[in-house]
Amino acid sequence: MDSRISARSLAVALGGWRTREPAYEALADSIRLLCLDNRIAPRTALPAERDLAATLTLSRSTVAAAYRSLRESGHIASLRGSGSVTLPLRRRDPGGVVGGEGAIDLQQASPPAWPGLAGVMTEVAGRAAALVSRAGYDVLGGIELREAIAALYEQKGVPTSPAEVLVTTGAQSAIHLVAAVLLRRGDRVVVETPTYPHAADALRRAGARLVGVPVTTRGGWDLERAEQAFARTLPVMAYLMPDFQNPTGRSMDPGERESLLRAGERSGAVLVLDETTADLDIDRGFAAPGFGSADPSAVVRIGSLGKTVWGGLRVGWIRAEGDLIRRFVAARPAHDLGTPEFEQAVAATLLAEHFSEIVTQRSELLRAGRDALSRAVSERLPAWNVPEARGGVALWIEMDAPLSSALVLDVRSRGVLLSAGPRFSVDGGHDRHLRVPFTSPPDVSRAVELIAESWDRVRDGVPAGAIDHLESVV
Repeated sequence: MDSRISARSLAVALGGWRTREPAYEALADSIRLLCLDNRIAPRTALPAERDLAATLTLSRSTVAAAYRSLRESGHIASLRGSGSVTLPLRRRDPGGVVGGEGAIDLQQASPPAWPGLAGVMTEVAGRAAALVSRAGYDVLGGIELREAIAALYEQKGVPTSPAEVLVTTGAQSAIHLVAAVLLRRGDRVVVETPTYPHAADALRRAGARLVGVPVTTRGGWDLERAEQAFARTLPVMAYLMPDFQNPTGRSMDPGERESLLRAGERSGAVLVLDETTADLDIDRGFAAPGFGSADPSAVVRIGSLGKTVWGGLRVGWIRAEGDLIRRFVAARPAHDLGTPEFEQAVAATLLAEHFSEIVTQRSELLRAGRDALSRAVSERLPAWNVPEARGGVALWIEMDAPLSSALVLDVRSRGVLLSAGPRFSVDGGHDRHLRVPFTSPPDVSRAVELIAESWDRVRDGVPAGAIDHLESVV
């Protein structure tokens, strides 16, 4: 058994779970969803029936019935002396829940590979003899790629030398490494809410205590709350996505960048800027990157080619001042021994020779997907609020009732895989929101039709007056 979740933590994760009767099945479905989107990991011990019943103000028999339903569907097992433990998910869940071939996967917000990638790979493969003559272990990264990354920052107005770049195996690896080096158990980290869930998971794994700062599609970053959070908690780090924030799609204006920079400087926090979506502009236009701190160790930037080129090209990087880079390099062998040489050679060629071509093609692809998705949702679900997205990978759609979790579970049985709003939350909530990627081909009408059919079913199944109760909960 790897971990345990307390009754209180489970109650927070469940949010507004009671969307219908009977209560035991609504509770079971909500726990299923937490397992499906990995908010509860496999082999996690659930709270005892008595403890969860007391926390949720339910009878013990209701919780017992929910656990029995979860056992019957293969989501948990009851072990003598250990209570109830979550199980690894099967490819296809009981009851028609589809997660295999033929499903419409709207959980992954990553575009298909750039069309010219195969040709570049073939070209690099022709130089294989030169590649395999190298040692193969390099925790810093090849000089050609670091020079290309530094040149990219220079073009954006961020003076950078190759010595200030560390190549990683994707952005997620970079986040884990930065967290492992800069954080100790119990350290506070300011994080946007909603935010990129895998980053939040990495920070928690490093022992961080997350402090949420709201960001919305309409109002952007809540600067007053942010300044209070920095001043009150004195965080060691802040994890921010200034450009086309995932999942809201919102970008910081110059005033927001400056305000958050100064708040971080006053508190002594390192600002970790996730810029993996920064080049996915559709119709915003150039924005100065900002965050030019007088203290070069106060800002760390993370980038990758996962969103711009292909998710299967596992090349990312950290841009930081030299002393920090040396600390990251010293700590890296405990995580991995370097980024593969072939991928680095491909990435160096892409950045040096094709990058402007790539971002132009990406802009056209994402525009077509965004416009098709916005149109389909507005026509089929007119009560939902579809935000303006000037770039990025997804729409953070506001629904007309806080039933995101219930919708995601229902539409899964129809073969559409989605992520509920609470998956992106730091401290609960967001059940009125749904993240829907527009990185798929522009023909999204079938997926939206299935979502709309599920929405009608979910709304019809909510008891009278329950929506008002859920509003007060979430």
